[in-house]
Amino acid sequence: MRVLAAMSGGVDSAVAAARAVDAGHEVVGVHLALSATPGTLRTGSRGCCSKEDAGDARRAADVLGIPFYVWDFADRFKEDVIDDFVASYAAGETPNPCLRCNEKIKFSALADRAVALGFDAVVTGHYARLADGVLRRAVDGDKDQSYVLAVLTADQLTRAMFPVGDTPKPRIRAEAAERGLAVANKPDSHDICFIPSGDTRAFLGARIGVRPGAIVDSAGQRLGEHEGVHGFTIGQRKGLGLPGPAADGRPRYVTDIDPGTGTVRIGTAEELRVATVLADRAIWTSGAAPQGPIECVAQVRAHGGTAPAVAQATAGGLVVRLREPLTGVARGQAVVLYRPDPAGDAVIGSGTISGTERALTDSSR
Repeated sequence: MRVLAAMSGGVDSAVAAARAVDAGHEVVGVHLALSATPGTLRTGSRGCCSKEDAGDARRAADVLGIPFYVWDFADRFKEDVIDDFVASYAAGETPNPCLRCNEKIKFSALADRAVALGFDAVVTGHYARLADGVLRRAVDGDKDQSYVLAVLTADQLTRAMFPVGDTPKPRIRAEAAERGLAVANKPDSHDICFIPSGDTRAFLGARIGVRPGAIVDSAGQRLGEHEGVHGFTIGQRKGLGLPGPAADGRPRYVTDIDPGTGTVRIGTAEELRVATVLADRAIWTSGAAPQGPIECVAQVRAHGGTAPAVAQATAGGLVVRLREPLTGVARGQAVVLYRPDPAGDAVIGSGTISGTERALTDSSR
């Protein structure tokens, strides 16, 4: 096939491109310029899309002997990922920008341009596997990225290739070194790529501004004030801006955020327990919504947060009833459904969390 390799400048995408070459495909490398003002250097393992990253990608392409281009997607990235991220936080949600980047940039804007130019597929360094059109977890569970890829449609998956998903990360680094790729020991990117400082609250505050509101307890008693709901997320324990612990000495967590009134509710760990997850923007990897309830394993965060569940499609969304309560379930994140078979690695579908229903506790029964 004629394939386009998305090369970020990291080790995973470089090895993915190399494996595509080994498989006999006609490979062209492309680096996406996603920042209008890219920095010259990365800040350690923070950030991406710097001039250094573009140079690393170009050098990897030279080693592989493939054509290489830089495509400017900065405006599209700002609109579909950064602006969406800011708006979501302003609405009291906790978005995952990697989900949106995969959905809107790498497997939509990039893939559409690739197809228009005569390419058959897009190759990336994501840790996931594709088998007979089914998206599966990577062999390396610590690096698995099937959660952030579960927003891809059945059609988008037919144009995707994930060559490194069958290999543990240490072996990928070793392979890169064997191939003479200078990125073999380059640190992985962490946190949010477009916030290299790592200070998400400051980034959001500069764009949203001050929107004061009240911090209240579960009974509605006012505990303090804040400068905007964008500084909080469900399950947050630190940085609440409250003097001292609760009267009973127990830890306090953010249990609810009301963007309309600007109210942030604080409660106990028990009040975080969720029994039902409601979601919209449902995507089914088979292309069609299942008929009736289905057994599955639900995952509500990129790392962890899984429980057996029963899910049912609704008009454009889904309802997921958890057989075991989960905590830290935030609006704006994805709920991803996996098959409940022994392997437990095949994605059924996903949705964007729009609401939750609390699990009953001994004190609330």
